[in-house]
Amino acid sequence: MSFKIGNLEIENKIILAPMAGVSNSPFRILSRKFGAGLVYAEMVSDKGLLHKNEKTMKLLYMTDLERPMAQQIFGSDLKSMVDAAMYIDQYSDADIIDINMGCPVPKVAIKAQAGASLMKNPDLIEEIVFSIVQNVKKPVTVKIRSGWDINSINAVEVAKRIEKAGASAITVHARTRAQGYSGNADLDIIKAVKENVSIPVIGNGDVIDGPSAKYMLDYTGCDAIMIGRASLGNPWIFREIKAYLKDGTQIDRPSHQEIKEMMIHHLDALCKLKGEKVGILEMRSHGPWYLKGIEHASTLRKQLSQAKSKEEVIELINDFFS
Repeated sequence: MSFKIGNLEIENKIILAPMAGVSNSPFRILSRKFGAGLVYAEMVSDKGLLHKNEKTMKLLYMTDLERPMAQQIFGSDLKSMVDAAMYIDQYSDADIIDINMGCPVPKVAIKAQAGASLMKNPDLIEEIVFSIVQNVKKPVTVKIRSGWDINSINAVEVAKRIEKAGASAITVHARTRAQGYSGNADLDIIKAVKENVSIPVIGNGDVIDGPSAKYMLDYTGCDAIMIGRASLGNPWIFREIKAYLKDGTQIDRPSHQEIKEMMIHHLDALCKLKGEKVGILEMRSHGPWYLKGIEHASTLRKQLSQAKSKEEVIELINDFFS
């Protein structure tokens, strides 16, 4: 089950994706607890790091419980990307530095010309990766998309350049920037990248359970799979996939009692890390994810969006599940 990124041994092939507002310390701890072999932190801006922006610096918080962990950075300016990577290399306990070349959101991909926008400039990609690799000691990984749109699918060319530049692994989200998160991931693209590079390839897109994880690994030959949206409100997915990949065991979905306890635990961890006000605001996102598929939960979803205190949130959760 294990594989290597640089000299770093990753215990299994199941990885938590970097997701803004989600992949923070409490959720990374949960993901590791339930079986993720590696967790990626939410992305931070190169400029935010270099200007010591308070919000950005808080995103770097991590504990030993999360390791091994990768810290993702985004930007498009060569010098500031190298400087940001050197800062992570020197001052962060993260084990891996990841470069975001796949984020599709307009604020990143269009306004900042970063994330997936870099897929339009393979020369710059190679230059950024090479320069960062030359200046840091930690392994460097890169997350890309299939391409900018259906007419410019260039993941294989970009992957070859990333390998040539010295990266230790590459993650391929098999959708174009134009697709965003819609449509289906094209596993043939992950397969083609795997066939054209010798560094580890991590497949990303449409893995929602054990069977889909195994299918991606078998069909593409990729070295590991990355779980993003399917983990929202569902840290148990790592346990499920790990059991299925081991011997085909299909674990039951968590009980209502488990979901209730997890919601309260997650809320508590968020409040401890970020303060009660921010913790409650973040739980307004996480709460509905935990409640997905549970009958008659619409009233609770609405109540959670209006709750003002941690005690009120806990009371609402307890009342609903009792």
